[in-house]
Amino acid sequence: MLPLRYLHHIAIIGSDYARSKRFYTEVLGLRVLREVYRAERDSWKLDLALGEQYVIELFSFPAPPPRPTRPEATGLRHLAFAVTDMDEAVRHLTAHGVASEPVRTDKFTGRRFTFIEDPDGLPLEFYED
Repeated sequence: MLPLRYLHHIAIIGSDYARSKRFYTEVLGLRVLREVYRAERDSWKLDLALGEQYVIELFSFPAPPPRPTRPEATGLRHLAFAVTDMDEAVRHLTAHGVASEPVRTDKFTGRRFTFIEDPDGLPLEFYED
């Protein structure tokens, strides 16, 4: 058996580094662990944490291609964040100018969830836990 222990991190490439950095840190509230400019690649790398857990690497690259389609493109479909209070989460997003889809209920778990998009259209789910 492969000795997997846990999900280490998720890597995201943003088309506008400053806009994506603001979204993930100011809107979602992720904490900056480290920010590095890699001159040889003309690329920023931002390591972000949720609480004490390292969760996202945010990259910039010159002229990255756009995501081909949404949401059922091959590859990563969405990222999901657990929230304790869906109504509070939606109010927070709305206050930051982020529109969410109507809140739905998972028919298998009875839990509420909604989706938003990051600045590049990456689907992000909020799942009430």
